[in-house]
Amino acid sequence: MKIRNVEIAVLSDIHLGTYGCHAKEVLAYLDSINPKTLILNGDIIDIWQFSKKYWPKAHMEVINKILKIAENGTQVYYLTGNHDELLRKFSGFHMGNLHLDDKLVLTLGDKKAWFFHGDVFDVTMQHSKWLAKLGGKGYDLLIVLNRAINFLLVKLGKERISFSKKIKNSVKEAIKFISDFEKTATNLAIENNFDYVVCGHIHQPIIRECWNEKGSVVYLNSGDWVENLTCLEYDKEEWNLMHFSDLNLSIEKESKTLEIVNDPLFEILGKIRVA
Repeated sequence: MKIRNVEIAVLSDIHLGTYGCHAKEVLAYLDSINPKTLILNGDIIDIWQFSKKYWPKAHMEVINKILKIAENGTQVYYLTGNHDELLRKFSGFHMGNLHLDDKLVLTLGDKKAWFFHGDVFDVTMQHSKWLAKLGGKGYDLLIVLNRAINFLLVKLGKERISFSKKIKNSVKEAIKFISDFEKTATNLAIENNFDYVVCGHIHQPIIRECWNEKGSVVYLNSGDWVENLTCLEYDKEEWNLMHFSDLNLSIEKESKTLEIVNDPLFEILGKIRVA
């Protein structure tokens, strides 16, 4: 497999530790690139739904791959999201090439890029976190059900469907939420003279230029690795939205659940979640 050199790769909303996570696809993508900078823009490990009962081998391999990428010289920035918000108490920590922060500003040529997950703009997160957590569990269940139905559809020679996308595209409140999120992020970025604002959180991959009366900014969202399987790449002064389905990468067919009772990572995650 040919390894592609890229200046920056941005992934968000992987949700390791949930049934909806496509960890093997994440691993295949990470194996296919050699980035100078890797930005993990929130909700990488889903601490909200973390359980020792479910942690497939591929999920641990993603963690190991990220650590290996940092060890090999890539600057790796883990920016916290709402599902891994408990890591925010450690923001500012860094070890070698691995950095843990809540946000990041990079200078790309003569332009400034602002990276953050985006949950700070979510009213549900601010005022009804219990409802957001409940919604997260319901979303994971919906994805599992969707996978089962798509398995049957493929067997019958029919096209796959996405329940969550249909809901997002048909429910007015969902459409308004996405629009408000993007408007808030772009207005704030323009106000602070950024050229790019890069978010995750809403699982809606996109690159587009946005305007208001004060100026413009390029808004980017890396999507997710639950439904869309997308990420962002920056190379040769250009941003691209990458879809896993377009990359023709092979994935391992089998992935067993790890025995994790004595694994230090899970002891740490368990303590963080209870704290």
